[in-house]
Amino acid sequence: MAPADSEATDIHCRLDELLADRNMTLTELGRRVDMSIVNLSVLKNDRARAIRFSTLQAICEVLECQVGDLLEIRKTPPPKR
Repeated sequence: MAPADSEATDIHCRLDELLADRNMTLTELGRRVDMSIVNLSVLKNDRARAIRFSTLQAICEVLECQVGDLLEIRKTPPPKR
């Protein structure tokens, strides 16, 4: 298991895909969940290190999805030797 302070994770945020499916912009989502575009962009680009449950809930309510639709675990292949 990687250390807790590791920068890279196997968790991928599917926010771009969900927004595209709903013809919604990041700006519109930010307005509806009262969250800055900068913070949403960090989440969207898989650079978030943490997220509040209340934020997850708000995003999922607006996008009408489940947490598992928004976040997925991607298995990374082991490094080549």
